[in-house]
Amino acid sequence: MLKDKVILITGSSRGIGAATARLAKHYGAEVILHGKTESEPLKKLAHELGARYIFCDVTAELEVKKEIDKFERIDVLINNAGINPSKTFVQLTAEDWKNIFDVNLMGTVNFSKAVIQGMQQRGHGKIINLASIKGLFYTPGKPAYASAKAAVMRLTTSMAEEFAQYNILVNAVAPGFTDTEMTKETLSPSIQAQISKIPLKRMGQPEEIAETILFLASDKTNYITGQIIVVDGGYTLT
Repeated sequence: MLKDKVILITGSSRGIGAATARLAKHYGAEVILHGKTESEPLKKLAHELGARYIFCDVTAELEVKKEIDKFERIDVLINNAGINPSKTFVQLTAEDWKNIFDVNLMGTVNFSKAVIQGMQQRGHGKIINLASIKGLFYTPGKPAYASAKAAVMRLTTSMAEEFAQYNILVNAVAPGFTDTEMTKETLSPSIQAQISKIPLKRMGQPEEIAETILFLASDKTNYITGQIIVVDGGYTLT
């Protein structure tokens, strides 16, 4: 499904990013991994997949560009890197707000800016941003994270409109509760109560989110752009 495509996945050393990398490799893509640091999980996954990898802080625009310039082309960018501190509005500091927006929103901006010129020159490309159901107005909790992910959704639609003329398609996937390390680290009674309301009575698996991401990355979806695809087991129906 993805034969000969070069796919870069940010934040791909664990969770949804790692699952997406494994599945992309299975579907025939050349995968480029990314982590903030040259961590053991990142190196281990790169060895497992026979993949190249980069490491840099997604908030450092010049550093990101320097890493991207190492590659001849990127066909698909998947902006997955993110942080999700479990703090209430009162608990959140100004520094928390800055960090959450820097990583979740500006990280997406920085990597997108770094690949977009090459995509324009080649006349095609795809960017898939990881949003969240928390960014939807009717999903409670996580005010800073939710605000950042809502901004990612608006960024997605704006970019889709601007770059359609270059045949660059920009979409987002908004996962619901997914069984990842990040979810386990922030699992509180209130979150458990929300999970219990999922009509399918379970959290999603990272591989299920990855399937949707890579469907958008494939040539099966060359007439889809500017969309937010919700993958949440029906949670937003409740």
